[in-house]
Amino acid sequence: MQTKKFIAVDEFCTNHNIEISFISALQQTGLIEVMTVENAVFIDADQLRQVEKFIRFYYDMDINLEGIETITHLLQRMNAMQDEIILLRNRLSLYETEMI
Repeated sequence: MQTKKFIAVDEFCTNHNIEISFISALQQTGLIEVMTVENAVFIDADQLRQVEKFIRFYYDMDINLEGIETITHLLQRMNAMQDEIILLRNRLSLYETEMI
């Protein structure tokens, strides 16, 4: 059984030199999920890569939360379309080998 790892938001924000309100805003918009235990807020370690990407968008590229939501939605759609293309290519190659 695999155990989940969680990162305390206050430590994460201190290490990345960002405001805790930014993490709260990401959570409120549904971009990330946080867990609260005894008045402490935690981020699932599996989300760290995504959160760090959002930090770069927001602080380095000066993209607002609405823009981050839009970018995330478009990237998810693009990934889904790429998966569909792979599936369709695999189906097509199956038919091509049968015809040879």
